[in-house]
Amino acid sequence: MSIDIPSAEEFANLTKHRNVASVSIYVSAAANGDGGAVVHDTEAVRLALRSATSEALRELAQIDVPKSDRDAIAAHVHTLESDRDFWASQARTVAVFVSPEGLSAFRLMNHLANLTAVGDRFDVGPLVRSASFRHTGYVLALTVGDVRLLYLDAQANRREVALSTLPDDAADVLGRDVNGGRADRHKADGTLGPKVELRRYCSIVQDAVRHEIGDDTSPLVLAAGPDLASAYRAINTSDNLVEEGIEANPASLSLADLEKRGREVLDRRYAAKLAEWCETFGNRQPQQRASANLEAVAQAASAGQVESLLFDIDTNDEGVIDEFGEIFNVPEPGPTTYRLVDEIAARVLRTGGRVVAVRRADLPEDSPVAATFRATINA
Repeated sequence: MSIDIPSAEEFANLTKHRNVASVSIYVSAAANGDGGAVVHDTEAVRLALRSATSEALRELAQIDVPKSDRDAIAAHVHTLESDRDFWASQARTVAVFVSPEGLSAFRLMNHLANLTAVGDRFDVGPLVRSASFRHTGYVLALTVGDVRLLYLDAQANRREVALSTLPDDAADVLGRDVNGGRADRHKADGTLGPKVELRRYCSIVQDAVRHEIGDDTSPLVLAAGPDLASAYRAINTSDNLVEEGIEANPASLSLADLEKRGREVLDRRYAAKLAEWCETFGNRQPQQRASANLEAVAQAASAGQVESLLFDIDTNDEGVIDEFGEIFNVPEPGPTTYRLVDEIAARVLRTGGRVVAVRRADLPEDSPVAATFRATINA
């Protein structure tokens, strides 16, 4: 599975785009109804993309978008359909953003609902919500010669990630020969030799893990015996390695056990970080450096003053926000309206702020948003 993690610059470019013929398409690869499992027949996904594109082109014709612009959109999508590299691996959702000027496409790990939207901007809301919902992570189970990497998604699914660049003889750097070489690669870790050799082995593993994870900043939980855990943490260069690990020999744990213990660690980490953020929010609120007022947050986001934003992942109220952050509610959604919290999140991302999607119960007040500011905001 090849997963595309949109960079901050890509998010910014998508949210800044303006064209009356902007088309956003989310195609689920779980159309067979198996609960979000990956579909290996990508032809069905391409057919769904083709159908969604036809629907969007009909909508564009109804609002008098020139035929030349519609033809350009069709050509961009056709080029994507013909891109063998893009379709060579599977994803749970494919997100496509296309206008007469060009096309951007992403293969996503999370299962998102099918959506076709036409408007004066791209509907990046589902993409922002998917990328900023933090209930995901990895578990790295490490023993001598036996390495397993699990991805835990937000829908309570797990997937074992193949470490394609990990050499079969990676454990040979330890210079150990037990049982005549018959069981070396599956022996549980005990006294494992000099620290320098352990660290060399862990460096090889870390390189293989980073190759698969890429730019994904989801937290990584380490499951290893004391010696290997110490060695891996000593050579670690990634910020996403969680301080708390699984203190058990992973050779004795099934994949289900690793998932259960890994999620428990991730839940504790999430709760601690959320509590820390809420404490900061509470301390800054009297100083007018934090607010849960929707209008105040929209104004601060428009002025580039939001440092970090938490927003309710399930809120769908639509409207319009002008360049100064004033909110205009509408009786019903239309081509020029959008989900308000998504637009606020987009403005925060464009100005270098941090965005986290949460459940409503995790927010500090009864509001769909809460934000800390870079400076005092008089709203």
